[in-house]
Amino acid sequence: MNNDARKAQIEARIAELTAQMQRIADDLDQPLPAHLEDQAIDLEDDEVLERLGRANARERRLLNDALKRIADGSYGICARCGDDIAQARLDAVPYALICRNCAAQN
Repeated sequence: MNNDARKAQIEARIAELTAQMQRIADDLDQPLPAHLEDQAIDLEDDEVLERLGRANARERRLLNDALKRIADGSYGICARCGDDIAQARLDAVPYALICRNCAAQN
């Protein structure tokens, strides 16, 4: 996949994450129900939504960093060894900083 196509893929994923984060924020802004049992369930649900929101924000940050690497020409090059990162790895993890070999060394 060329960098233009990869950029479009990453931008589409960022848009998805942004929309999900907005839905999460909207759900978290809802008032608690009057019944205590329902409040307890909503509070547990809110904790899950907050964790999901944090995970989405982290992924979005990593994807934005990948866009910067595309712009500066370092995308797809391992930050440790300088080898190319396999396209299959970038397909699975488009924000990958290191190649499979370097990742396996951790």
